[in-house]
Amino acid sequence: MYTKVYSTLEDNLEHKDARRVALIIAAALRAADPSEAIHSHLSLVGSQLWAGEKCYDLHSFRRILVFGTGKASLLMANSLHLLLGRFITAGIVISKHSITEQEVDLPVSFLQITCGHPVPDESSLRSAQALFDLVRDCSEDDLVIGLISGGGSALMSLPVEGVSLDDIQVLTRHLLACGAEIGEINTLRKHLDQVKGGGLARKVFPARMLTLILSDVIGSPLDVIASGPTVADPTTYMDAFNILKKYNLFEKIPPSVLNYLTAGCQGKTPETVKPGDPCLEKVQNLVVANNYLAAVHAMETAKLCGFNSLLLTTYLHGEASQVGMMLASILNQVALDGMPVKRPACIVAGGETTVTLKGKGLGGRNLELALGAVRDLAGLENVALITLATDGEDGLTDAAGAVITGRTLEKSLDKGLYSDDFIKRNDSYHFFENVGGLLLTGPSGTNVNDLVFLFAF
Repeated sequence: MYTKVYSTLEDNLEHKDARRVALIIAAALRAADPSEAIHSHLSLVGSQLWAGEKCYDLHSFRRILVFGTGKASLLMANSLHLLLGRFITAGIVISKHSITEQEVDLPVSFLQITCGHPVPDESSLRSAQALFDLVRDCSEDDLVIGLISGGGSALMSLPVEGVSLDDIQVLTRHLLACGAEIGEINTLRKHLDQVKGGGLARKVFPARMLTLILSDVIGSPLDVIASGPTVADPTTYMDAFNILKKYNLFEKIPPSVLNYLTAGCQGKTPETVKPGDPCLEKVQNLVVANNYLAAVHAMETAKLCGFNSLLLTTYLHGEASQVGMMLASILNQVALDGMPVKRPACIVAGGETTVTLKGKGLGGRNLELALGAVRDLAGLENVALITLATDGEDGLTDAAGAVITGRTLEKSLDKGLYSDDFIKRNDSYHFFENVGGLLLTGPSGTNVNDLVFLFAF
């Protein structure tokens, strides 16, 4: 990963700076590595599996079933198999990328299904049904081990009765386009899907369940990560209904969705799994990696590389281009006044912004955040703002983010390109493709939100 990051940076930064920045970014991604996360939270002594403070005697179970869903599921499953392979009865891994793309070698006892993201497709439907088939006959003598990471909401989908996959696809596209935050999107998903909102825990009961979670959500609320298939859901049908109202979506979504949610508000359909439900008594949910851990490792590595470093926040949110302007103002303060840290400085921020689609361009929230900072960094000497989608893929692009400096605006104007025009049509990818600065890491195999790095060299 260091080599891929460095090859992008060397076209935009001085050689010595590119080397140090690449080390910092690589450290952040290494901290979120699924394999490391599994091995640092699980240990096996004989047949005794320790997960956090709980111990499972693997010889005591009739079957040990494994499921994984999300962008990190392949690497998580591979690590778990290396640790527990001789005990595992069968498994299913639901992912965005194939085994060959991730260079993973899982046994034939694992079914692997590649599905659509961020909008579910027919494979997402097939994967959810295959998962339910896997756990259909679970008893109290079985152990189900779950591996959950970001992206799981789209990768498996089993809509409630009366709502079709097409309906879910239409709803998802509207939610992604209107700027809804992930918690809001997943509130609707949980109330329209049989797997989400504790639905899988309900299906697995009375078996024991251990779920290892790689968080891609600000603050790591378990009910939001992959729409919480194994945890209680604190949201309600009325919450879902009010989100549609907030974004004026009543006239845009399929009638079946509105009818189902209305029936739920009237108490005519069962709610999602709530706190205290008996089906959760045998479930252990354990977060093994998140955005905070990646940000801290980046900050500590920056210190070792000679930077005055600061972790600004891991709760970054809001409209991406506006957040970019805000972060550019902070970098101006560092460069011109030495506040809140003096040069050489590295400020790290993490979280997840949103983009309200108004145009038909190509991009993602990390690219648009960077684009929003271009004008306000113009002319600053020896600075860089770098955005990073930790999964290596920003939106529907092949870029993880972008690198901008005080020279980016000048370079764009020399080509007759105006950053504001690209923001208006949400076409950040083509701006950086023409001006330079695309951060191309390739799929990382992990997903713990986004990171932004502010450098004053």
